[in-house]
Amino acid sequence: MNQSRFKRIASAIAIAGVCVVSLSASGQSAQTPPDNSSVNKRDRAEGAATADQQKENAADRELTRKIRSALVQDKSLSSYAHNVKVITQGGKVTLKGPVRSEDEKRLVETKATEVAGAGHVSNEMSVAPEKH
Repeated sequence: MNQSRFKRIASAIAIAGVCVVSLSASGQSAQTPPDNSSVNKRDRAEGAATADQQKENAADRELTRKIRSALVQDKSLSSYAHNVKVITQGGKVTLKGPVRSEDEKRLVETKATEVAGAGHVSNEMSVAPEKH
């Protein structure tokens, strides 16, 4: 490696280090992490369906994919509803996570039921309080 190239690389590394140090000193990297410990406690309850229990068989994956697609395609839903957990086990679907309203909660359940069929959807969603 020639000396000129080595100096450019060393300078770039030094500048990057200064940038990282200045961001840390300004508090930019000291954000408060989100606190969802109450949701985590609920999801650890005995018998609670969690995302890691999603089955890997083709039928369950396809059912989850179709429900997720229906939710994301509906632009009237909030980003909360677009991110609801969809857990499928043996053709039975569990919906978990916050949504913005009772109406949105019903709409998400209706969309899932249209895909999975009546009696195959368990609604465990909650309504998130408005942040002011």
